[in-house]
Amino acid sequence: MNLRQTRVQRLLAAIEPTGADNGAASSDIDLRAMFGALGPALLEASQATNEVEVTLQGLARAYGRPDLRVFVLPTLIIIEDPKSEKTAVFPATGEPLRLDQAGSIEELVQRAASDQLEPAHVVSEVERITRLKPRFGFLLSLLGQVLLTLGFGMVMNPTPTAVPIYAALGLVVGLILMIGSKARTLSLVLPVLTAFVATVAVSLASQSITEGNVLLLVAPALVSLLPGLTLTIAAVELTNGQIMAGASRLVYGFARLGLLAFGVYVGITVTGASLTENTSSERLGAWAPWVGILLVGVGYYFSEVAPKRSMVWIVFALALAYAAQLLGHLLLGTELSGMIGALVAVPAIYLASHLRAAPPPAVMLTCAYWMLVPGALGFIGLSEAASGAAGAAGTLMQTIGSIVAIAIGMVLGTGISRDTGAAARAWNRHGTVHRAAVSSNSGDWRGSRRGSL
Repeated sequence: MNLRQTRVQRLLAAIEPTGADNGAASSDIDLRAMFGALGPALLEASQATNEVEVTLQGLARAYGRPDLRVFVLPTLIIIEDPKSEKTAVFPATGEPLRLDQAGSIEELVQRAASDQLEPAHVVSEVERITRLKPRFGFLLSLLGQVLLTLGFGMVMNPTPTAVPIYAALGLVVGLILMIGSKARTLSLVLPVLTAFVATVAVSLASQSITEGNVLLLVAPALVSLLPGLTLTIAAVELTNGQIMAGASRLVYGFARLGLLAFGVYVGITVTGASLTENTSSERLGAWAPWVGILLVGVGYYFSEVAPKRSMVWIVFALALAYAAQLLGHLLLGTELSGMIGALVAVPAIYLASHLRAAPPPAVMLTCAYWMLVPGALGFIGLSEAASGAAGAAGTLMQTIGSIVAIAIGMVLGTGISRDTGAAARAWNRHGTVHRAAVSSNSGDWRGSRRGSL
């Protein structure tokens, strides 16, 4: 029995009514338990609190209980039932879900909303999904980390001499993450340790190989630890008025960046390396970022254990986000390019998710956000600031501006998708009613003709 199941059962025992014949109250308890299982799972699937709140309120309406009040915080789900005057609190402190688990949870939510599944069945399904073991073993997961580092490196800094360094750092960092995460004490300092080891490895390499680009070489290797997605979700929550959730997530994201920057600072201090960048090095052609996107897609598929037959769709989401960001760069400049990227990518991904072979939108959106979020820029800016390098403040301000721009694009893109979906559903309902009316009138006309004959 896992931790989630134990907590749900304990909370159910605490809110269970004393009357044994109260069938309606028992049904309400089941519904609250369903929300208490789905809500934390959605949060652990990296969804913003406002999105989780909208989803749970939609489920409450689908189950005929629109009066239920739902409050969502990054680590808590609060369900208030005005009918029974009871409140249930469910913690969301589990491990982040893999992509296959996140996709399964979203599919379960959609089935529950459309088919009104039994709440007890939904709870058991959530427990089953969260207990699923990854279908990829150690070697494929390690390969995924190497491909992720190599892919992001070719997108950020595609130079011929950097490519083998990216592959080597991806292997080293992948081993540290996969081994260190199993040791509880070591996992607490994993960001600092990983950043330190990566920085030392790059700094001790020959100057002719690194070309002085220490931070640009280290950043892709730490992509799994960079809190770019966390910072962007925080900006989305703040934009939607979720002040407590957004502020706490923002503090956590910058604290994570600070730990990584401290590891880099210690590594640079120990080795005496310089942060001076050599921008005169020859870069690979315009094809390099697109090859990098393909590598990132394959890397995500293995490292994050994406759903089966979703690799093509992940690459599609990454390429779409990158292409839209390039368009934004041409129209509005670097700082606002992420807004155009999110504004184009989010509705397109929701539209593509309606295709039969496509995975749930949460899978594609998570990968697209990773291509948009400037977590590496924030990491570089903090590392430069810790080392006293010039221009660090400008890099940090650029990062903050980019995060806000992406958040606005995400909010607008999601709003467009919802409004379009609502209009399409209304149109379909109108068409159905119109066809039924025409059919009824036609039947009346045929009946009157038969009667007259």
